[in-house]
Amino acid sequence: MKIIVLGAGIIGVTTAYELSRDGHEVIVVEQREDVGLETSFANGGQLAANHAEPWAAPGTISKALRWLGQKEAPLLYRLRLDPALWAWTLEFLGHCSEPRFWQNVARILRVALYSRDRFKVLRNDLEFDFDLQQRGILNIFRDDTEYEQALIRAQAMTELGCERKAMDAKSCIRLEPALAHSTQPLFGGTWSPHDESGNCFVFTQKLAAKTRDAGVCYQFNTQILGLESDGTQITAVRTNKGVFKGDQFVLAMGCNSQKIAKALGLKLHIYPAKGYSVSLPITHPNSDEAPQVSLTDDRYKLVFSRFGDTFRAAGTAEFSGYNTDVIAHRAQLILDTTLNLFPNLGDPKQAVFWAGLRPATPDGAPLLGRGQHENLLLNTGHGTLGWTMAAGSARIIADLAQNKQPEIDMDGLGPERFR
Repeated sequence: MKIIVLGAGIIGVTTAYELSRDGHEVIVVEQREDVGLETSFANGGQLAANHAEPWAAPGTISKALRWLGQKEAPLLYRLRLDPALWAWTLEFLGHCSEPRFWQNVARILRVALYSRDRFKVLRNDLEFDFDLQQRGILNIFRDDTEYEQALIRAQAMTELGCERKAMDAKSCIRLEPALAHSTQPLFGGTWSPHDESGNCFVFTQKLAAKTRDAGVCYQFNTQILGLESDGTQITAVRTNKGVFKGDQFVLAMGCNSQKIAKALGLKLHIYPAKGYSVSLPITHPNSDEAPQVSLTDDRYKLVFSRFGDTFRAAGTAEFSGYNTDVIAHRAQLILDTTLNLFPNLGDPKQAVFWAGLRPATPDGAPLLGRGQHENLLLNTGHGTLGWTMAAGSARIIADLAQNKQPEIDMDGLGPERFR
């Protein structure tokens, strides 16, 4: 079959790889000049199957109310007339109850744990470096209340197939000696030894090169204007460079998926959540002042990963539409928090700031499956977990393209769950 993949981030490229391996003719259409230049470009780098939880959770509403109006809040709403945001928010609030939270956790974990297994298969087929770190992810906590709540959550997550080991402060420092230099309090942590981290952008670039060698065609600088339909099937994609016809179409455009689907009468319930990252060259790469283990700071909603001699901190969520401007004080807050944890990490004057949009659904689960048209496949809405879920999501789409039953239960993962 001839399959058109719309979008060339980590999701689109991984999907193209799986489809090509199955013997299909694959064309990837991308509005940017290369692969991985949107959400995949400078994200936090964590492959965090054991940390696959939705933002909509018990306690989120009270936190959000406390943060309202605070410029330094991890979650920031830009109050403005935006019907799409308010509609999304109302749905989000509806998922903050205890029963819905655990229902959504189970759905997300189903994809994330499957993706972890598929990523191992994918990695064994490839021979390129992307700064993979296999030292687990350490989630750190600043006081006893945070820590005790984390242990309760960890126990419940363990029952769903996760692995989170309780660590006191001394154990955290033994695991990651760089924490001994912190100017901030450290009460304890939870460690997921089988989680990983790696440079998503480098992986996307190198995997795209592999797919080109296998015959995948990339159409860059190509603006997608819409999809043509005969009522039951998509017949072609219209672009500023002409019309591309195919047998199947995969929508993997992150936040922009919503706009394309809307023209077909399909609402995807995706809203862009802007996140920031800071990349900093490490001054003394061989010292214990620079972490080796990937970390999550629960209080500030930040993740930290190391890519060779570069350290990256990423996180926060800002709801301000499709705006990707780097707001100076928001980016500076991430840098300051990072240097409070690791004071001798690097020269702040060399920090590189970035902001990107995560395609967030109200319940935190991705959108996988068929749209209203039988040959339109959805692979989008992964929020902060696109890198974590890419391998499994791609395999699911490749199976559906051949009318095969995916290896995991697809209940609650498609757009029909919002009806």
